Amino acid sequence: MYKKYIKPRQKKLIGFIRKIAPHPVYIFLHSCGSVYDFIPDLIEVGVDILNPVQVSAANMDTKKLKKEFGKDIVFWGGIDTQQVLPRGTTQQIRDEVKRRIDDLAPGGGFIFNPVHNIQEEVPPQNIMAMWEALQDYGIY
Repeated sequence: MYKKYIKPRQKKLIGFIRKIAPHPVYIFLHSCGSVYDFIPDLIEVGVDILNPVQVSAANMDTKKLKKEFGKDIVFWGGIDTQQVLPRGTTQQIRDEVKRRIDDLAPGGGFIFNPVHNIQEEVPPQNIMAMWEALQDYGIY
């Protein structure tokens, strides 16, 4: 259904936006879940940035995503907000941050961010652990 009904219209809309924009534009698409199978189509229609990289969804392995699509699309997100950030230990959070930076940052094309908004169930110390790990590992 996507390829038949949505993709052609998406491509037309993005082309129109780029044509009339008085300056370069970057197309940012928000789509939760397992979108691995759609990424080639999204690149083809002109999507520049994919948000979020929902790492808990099927086929959303960050190392594989970067290897296959990292030259063609920017990845936004990657820090798990369903399990790791709300319930993880400080070390688990540090490991998550390091893994996502190691997987997605080389060569650019990665915007560090949690997968989704940080919810009230996340302890403040876990937010700080994420921030501190970003300061430690985020220089590349």
